[in-house]
Amino acid sequence: MNPAPNLVLVGPMGAGKTCVGRRVAERFGLELIDADHEIERLAGTSINTIFEVEGEAGFRARERAVLATLLARGGLVVSTGGGAVLDPDNRRLMRERGFVVHLMVSVEQQLARLARDRSRPLLARGDREQVLRDLSAARAPLYAEVADLVFDTDAHDSAAAADGLARELETRWQRTADTPASSTLAGQCVGTLHDDEGPGHASPEQARPSSPTPEFP
Repeated sequence: MNPAPNLVLVGPMGAGKTCVGRRVAERFGLELIDADHEIERLAGTSINTIFEVEGEAGFRARERAVLATLLARGGLVVSTGGGAVLDPDNRRLMRERGFVVHLMVSVEQQLARLARDRSRPLLARGDREQVLRDLSAARAPLYAEVADLVFDTDAHDSAAAADGLARELETRWQRTADTPASSTLAGQCVGTLHDDEGPGHASPEQARPSSPTPEFP
């Protein structure tokens, strides 16, 4: 168990980090902040535009600064972008200041959940399936490095996934006392796991909801 003031959700795009995170935050009386939304708020523009003007390096620098600010606080559920784990400083901060949950999803489910999504810069590069497989190969070891808990969202909608994850957190996460901060996330998620792109513990455990639940539509 990792005593920590924040809950940090990592994983690939389409894993449900924001929608599941919102429900879990409500369950525990915490505040949810989507790191990608916070980057857009501070930049006054979209992530697509940041990529076009500054490139991925510029976006990652902004992401690093936002995560450092958020993780210095407490009482938060932080939904991170899929590539946040690429930066060693981000990984260090996540492990120091958060109980880190890796939300897993298969490439097949990613393709289904993101089929109509045209907002992701990294998916505008050609064959979506190959891009997702390449991203998974590069990032999966980094998710494993930081994770305190691994939770598979593949066959569940956001409500079922959040319920199962909350049950696991009640026994595995020792929350430390920190002053809750206010959320900057707006919007709603209803019955979907579509979210925004947006040296760890030796043996994080993979958890699934213990009772049958509806599959992702």
